[in-house]
Amino acid sequence: MIDLQNIFADFSSKKIIVVGDVMVDTYLNGTVTRISPEAPVPVVRFSSKESRLGGAANVALNIKALGAEPLVVSVIGNDEEGDHFLKLLKENNLSDKGIFRSKNHLTTVKTRVIGNNQQLLRIDQEEIKPIHTDLAKYLITLIKELAVTHKVDAIIFEDYNKGVLVPELIHEVIRFANDKGIITTVDPKKENFFEYKNVTLFKPNLKELREGTNMDFSSRDRDAFLRAVEDLNKKINPKHTFVTLSEQGVYINDAKENIFIPAHYRIIADVSGAGDTVIGVATLCLASGLTPKLVAEIANLAGGLVCEKVGVVSVDKEQLMNEAITLL
Repeated sequence: MIDLQNIFADFSSKKIIVVGDVMVDTYLNGTVTRISPEAPVPVVRFSSKESRLGGAANVALNIKALGAEPLVVSVIGNDEEGDHFLKLLKENNLSDKGIFRSKNHLTTVKTRVIGNNQQLLRIDQEEIKPIHTDLAKYLITLIKELAVTHKVDAIIFEDYNKGVLVPELIHEVIRFANDKGIITTVDPKKENFFEYKNVTLFKPNLKELREGTNMDFSSRDRDAFLRAVEDLNKKINPKHTFVTLSEQGVYINDAKENIFIPAHYRIIADVSGAGDTVIGVATLCLASGLTPKLVAEIANLAGGLVCEKVGVVSVDKEQLMNEAITLL
């Protein structure tokens, strides 16, 4: 019998570095009662504005929500939006010791216009460019120092393709982590898809798997799907490949078998940030020594739970544990 209560309690002993692209998620909320006479677009009557941590910082929030200690390593701009990002870090009791402010970069802000609890428009304020070599070397040194001084259990690469995760940083941090016996997990994007060789867990979604392997196949064509996974595994050799399949659930493999886990019925409100939740939960489960099947099952539940809420939100630990106890 699996003691899920002890597993969830054990999360509080874990320390996780999250390295990658951070952002601010801003929401303009209001109601829609008519279409504009100026253009065929809805008129949103503004009611409130809120901002939340996004990207790698949202992964950190999910880890913190589960009781563990996250450390975010990233680059933000020396701008007003960067000030706001640091303020949000402080408000959420997250450390800023891994944040570097660069005059050569903008802080990414995604602004979503919400009307009647539905997203109508998103505006991205960003500048996509890779960090330079000197900054990459600085972050590599910083990650190593934090990993040693905090005795971290895992390092998450959260890649939103904004420029923090460059090949030299990816390769050196994976090599260091493998030498130290530290778990490495990846939430990838197409740009660096095959740079993450020899990690513990590689977690693309179905779209990213298709794009990364340049293989077009139906989501229900299991043979073609497994061929894509095999192609991926030959190129980067992860210990586990974990693919989120939207309404069809998730897939994970280990050395012996391919495991498909169906989705649980949900009333979906918003899929924003679900991948952040899944990688955070999966990493904590791996760090706690769970089997690949149980890692995927709990992460699958967590991703579904956050999709029931509007906007980028963290998973609720008690709700997740209770669902896991009931369903697993």
